[in-house]
Amino acid sequence: MMNIMVHSGAMASELIFTNATVVTRDRAFTGTVRVDGGVIRDVDEGRSGLAQAIDCDGDYLIPGLVDVHTDNLEKHLEPRPGVKWPGMAAFHVHDRMLATSGVTTVFDSLVVGDMHLGKQGRMGALALARDVLGAGIDDGLLKADHRLHLRVEVASATVLDELATIIDNPLVGLISVMDHTPGQRQWRDLDKWKRYYGRTYTPDELDAQIDGLLERQKNYSDRNRRAVMDETRTRSIPVASHDDTTVGHVAQGHEDGIQISEFPTTMEAAEAAHAHGMKTIMGSPNVVKGGSHSGNIAAADLAKAGLLDGLASDYVPISMIHAPFILAEEHGIPLPQAIAMVSASPAEMVGMHDRGEIAPGKRADLVRVQSYHHMPAIKGVWQSGRQVA
Repeated sequence: MMNIMVHSGAMASELIFTNATVVTRDRAFTGTVRVDGGVIRDVDEGRSGLAQAIDCDGDYLIPGLVDVHTDNLEKHLEPRPGVKWPGMAAFHVHDRMLATSGVTTVFDSLVVGDMHLGKQGRMGALALARDVLGAGIDDGLLKADHRLHLRVEVASATVLDELATIIDNPLVGLISVMDHTPGQRQWRDLDKWKRYYGRTYTPDELDAQIDGLLERQKNYSDRNRRAVMDETRTRSIPVASHDDTTVGHVAQGHEDGIQISEFPTTMEAAEAAHAHGMKTIMGSPNVVKGGSHSGNIAAADLAKAGLLDGLASDYVPISMIHAPFILAEEHGIPLPQAIAMVSASPAEMVGMHDRGEIAPGKRADLVRVQSYHHMPAIKGVWQSGRQVA
């Protein structure tokens, strides 16, 4: 995967963090980290006596968070139903929210293809992200390193045409194949789908949507999925299978060469994913809330079973910093392992081997965290050695 910098804001020359609880991939210890030219140069135990060193006073120093799935941008583009916010302003608020949440690398997750009959897809958000990022803002306005995660709705009649307009953008770093047809995967409980969308449609409209969406899936889903997989193989783009629910869903993904099971909804699906050598990723709000808001498997249960590899913010950016500390304090997951779920592991899933852990030679993406009443409070964020929050 190409390593493209979205901005080239000035990097600090040398930084020294000392008296920090340094969390590496394997352990946590009191130590010192030296940064030069935006890269971690040394990681040592003990304290530095240099006057210019930043005394972390025992606070945690962890890697910058790598968020491979967030819907946060769309919330700022439409803060209330029917209220459209100016795109550039929305994007910058979104960017700053991520930075202050400790996220230094983010995959803006945007839908390609419509999910409902008679409603346009979300091409406006996708076009905005493409234009803002494509402009290559080099004046330091963006705080996080942004990429694109295309969420491809394979049952959509228009998805292939829409995908063709964006798939060759060099910032596309992940594609997930989704099918939100009522009656399967996340919406296998049809009554749950009706309750959720009963806020949007009348009873008659709900029935018409279900009939039409089932017909559309029959006409488009399989052939679109095959076409999307062909396009991703040609370009060597990592692919995730979204909302795997059954062993059959996972087996289909494995046969397609997919390496990531994103938001598996059952223990059965997560077990099958690991059996096939696939990585699993769940939403960090699931950990913070103590379970899925939609009644699916709890992420903490997967972690305790050894079936959880990574976490993504999904719809709440700050949950990315809270979730690993909850896993460590309440569920017995070693802190280095839990921190890796929001840093090194997702970075590796998408081929970013230059970041995600505190080790010599890695990018100096760092977050200073203080434990405040058993809650992690962010005190500083550095992206490539440049303080962004």
